[in-house]
Amino acid sequence: MCAILGNAHESRELLPLTEKRPLATLPFDCKYRLLDFALSNVVNANIKSVYMVFNQGRTKSVFDHIGGGREWHLDSIESRFFIHFYQDVLQKRADGENYYEAAIDYLKKSKSEYTVFIGNKMICNIDLRGVLKSHQSNDSKLTVVYKKMPKDQIAYQDLILTINENGQVEEQNRFYDEQSDTELKNLCMNIFIMNTKWLIYALEEGQKKGGPASMQEFLALCMELYPTTAYEYTGFLSNVFDIKSYYEANMSMLEPKKFSSLLYADRKIFTKLKNEVATYYSGDSDVRNSQFATGCIVEGVVRNSLFSRNAHVEKQAEIHDSVVMANAVIKKGAIVKYAILDKNVEIEAGVKVTGTPEKPIVIKKGQKIKEDIFGGE
Repeated sequence: MCAILGNAHESRELLPLTEKRPLATLPFDCKYRLLDFALSNVVNANIKSVYMVFNQGRTKSVFDHIGGGREWHLDSIESRFFIHFYQDVLQKRADGENYYEAAIDYLKKSKSEYTVFIGNKMICNIDLRGVLKSHQSNDSKLTVVYKKMPKDQIAYQDLILTINENGQVEEQNRFYDEQSDTELKNLCMNIFIMNTKWLIYALEEGQKKGGPASMQEFLALCMELYPTTAYEYTGFLSNVFDIKSYYEANMSMLEPKKFSSLLYADRKIFTKLKNEVATYYSGDSDVRNSQFATGCIVEGVVRNSLFSRNAHVEKQAEIHDSVVMANAVIKKGAIVKYAILDKNVEIEAGVKVTGTPEKPIVIKKGQKIKEDIFGGE
C-alpha cells in the first residue's frame, strides 16, 4: 500500500490556534501533533511511501516537526515521503491543465497495489491492514471508514453515510442536510482504501470532467458514482473541527480508558523525540489528574490539565481544566480555568483567566496577559 494524506482542509472555527500553523500540526495531549496519528496509522500498516498535500505557506511547522521522517521510519532506503501544495492543484485546475497530474505520477511510481487516503482532522488509532482485508474481500471500487458518533461531535459540513444491510453506502449527506433524528450518525472519517489502478483511472476521468481539486472531496463524489463498502471503526475517535471539540479531545486524555485506547493499543503512536530533563515538581506543588510533557517546572496548584514541554507554573498559581502549550508561564498568584494557552504565553502575577467548559478561552501564541479575562471576552 501507499498513502495520501490530505492536509488542505482548514477550519475557521479553530482560529486563532490555526492562525500560524496548519490544523495538522495542532498540539495534542502534551507531546503529540494531530499529524502524528495519520502518519503512525500509515507506518503501523508497513506503508513506506507517503504523499502529503498541504496549503502553501503553511508548512514551516510541518517540516520542523517531521524533519527527515526518522521517528516514523520514513528515512530508510526503502521509505520516502513527498509534500505537494494544494494551491498548485487549484492553479492548474483554473488554467485548464491536468490538475491531478502530480498525484497520478506519484501513484504510478509507487507501484503499490492499493492506496489509502487519510484526512487531517480525525484523531484515531486504526488498523489499516484490517481495513485493507475488508476491502480485498468485496468487489467494491473503494472502502470508506466510518464511526457511529453523537450529533454534538459532528461538524456541520461532515459527511453522514446511509449504509444498507449489506454494508454498502447507499447515500451520503452533509450533516447540515441530514434529516433523520437518530442520536448516533454514521460519520465518514475521511479514510478511504482503493485499488491504485482504479484510483489512477478515476482521477484521469475526474479531471477531464472538472472534478473537485480536493482529493477528499473527489473521493466523496466517487462514493456516489461507484460501489462503496463501509467499514465500521469502533475504537476511540476525536473529530477536531472547532475550539470546543479540540479542547474536549485533549481533556478526554485525562480519562484512563480513552487514553489507553488511543495511545496504548497494540499500535504505537510515534512523534518527534526531544531529549529533555524530566518535569520538576517542587515541595509546594499540588497536582491532581493532570499530564505533563518533559521540562516543565511545577510549583503551584494544577487540576485536570495538560501541559506541553517547558511550561512553568509559579508558586501560588492555579491551573484548572486547561490545556497549556509549550513554554507558557503562569506567574505567582495567577489563576487559569477552562482555557487554552498557546505557545510562549505569559499570564502575569495575580491575573485571572476564566472560561467555561462550553467556551474555553484561547490565549494566542506569544501573548502576555496583564489584565483579568472572564467568559471568553
